[in-house]
Amino acid sequence: MNKAARALISLTDKSGIESFAKELAGLGIEILSTGGTAKKLRDSGLSVKDVSEFTGFPEMLDGRVKTLHPLVHGGILNQRANAEHQRQCAAHGILPIDIIAVNLYAFEKTVADPNCPLDEAIENIDIGGPTMLRAAAKNFHDVTVIVDPADYPQVLAELREHGNTTLKTRFRLAVKVFQLTSTYDTAIAAWLTNVDVDSNPYFEGR
Repeated sequence: MNKAARALISLTDKSGIESFAKELAGLGIEILSTGGTAKKLRDSGLSVKDVSEFTGFPEMLDGRVKTLHPLVHGGILNQRANAEHQRQCAAHGILPIDIIAVNLYAFEKTVADPNCPLDEAIENIDIGGPTMLRAAAKNFHDVTVIVDPADYPQVLAELREHGNTTLKTRFRLAVKVFQLTSTYDTAIAAWLTNVDVDSNPYFEGR
């Protein structure tokens, strides 16, 4: 089992993140982050590398494109024991990302307002977050993926003891990801299904 070297943290729910990230840093794990999460971690005194610095490509399109990049997804999805994967990663400068701590835009909270306009609801449909989560969960053999702050203590305990999490823990955390993304997509589909395109002002004149 390889020692975890790099974590990507991008959170809407930032509960407990400063102490979690400080412990990661204390274990020698490099921290990548984005936007408000990066600022919060820097404000707590941590050294953080922006994902845009890591990829060499700026955040763009009002933040719609931040983590959708081969250096991020190659870093997550490469199989560490696959020699051909490792050859390709070396050829393209792809570094492993071993820990993903991500949660999603608060779509359900946004649309709980009965007056929420369609364009605001659409902007609160997370794309990069579910993509990273699903990638990490698919590659649970090598990547630890965290969507619930309640899992921080166990992850840290295993990192301290082994330098990485156990395969059983990574599998359990991956299952939580697919439960979350399934619920998230169901909520989006349910809300959009109830949009009346004939009366909604979003469609006027379009």
